[in-house]
Amino acid sequence: MITLHHLNRSRSLRVLWLLEELGQPYRVIRYERDAKSNLAPPDLLALHPLGKSPLIELDGDLVAESGAIVEILCARFGPHMVPAVGTHAHHRHLELIHFAEGSVMTPILLALYVGTLGQAGAPLNPRINQQLDSHFTYMEQMLRPSGHFVLDGLSAVDIMLSFPASVAIRQKRGGDFPKLAGFVSAFQARPAYQRALAQGGGD
Repeated sequence: MITLHHLNRSRSLRVLWLLEELGQPYRVIRYERDAKSNLAPPDLLALHPLGKSPLIELDGDLVAESGAIVEILCARFGPHMVPAVGTHAHHRHLELIHFAEGSVMTPILLALYVGTLGQAGAPLNPRINQQLDSHFTYMEQMLRPSGHFVLDGLSAVDIMLSFPASVAIRQKRGGDFPKLAGFVSAFQARPAYQRALAQGGGD
């Protein structure tokens, strides 16, 4: 049995969605952010030194980091969601798996944190916005005619890039990035995604 430690309003939703797509039995332990600080509760820090979610328990191991979790689960339960090793598609898979938590999350998080500074953060906004445009444009270009990023069906990369793509749409950039808007609409309509939302508490 897989156990997922899931924090509300977090990237952990991707792992919930993946588990639903894979049809694997699992249990979910939900944690709520502090209403004032928006930080994760101390219970998560008791589990892992970084106090972050997602965390999964599998075969006695506690594993953090979304990308690592998605890779582990797909390797064991969903090899069809990863291209064959050594192929061009697998090279893109590796690139975009790391891009999802590396490159594109940097301007997203900067926008989030700098936004709390009000006018004090205003000088940083042009550079942050330029980087958001650059990264979202790259994602738009990487989408295949099928509406997926690497394969012509759902892949691990689609799961990982669902979060930054959703951020682009929440920022009302769908008109600028219509392929990303279509991607978000398509995955949000999937029954497995809807089940994941319900399991995660609806957010």
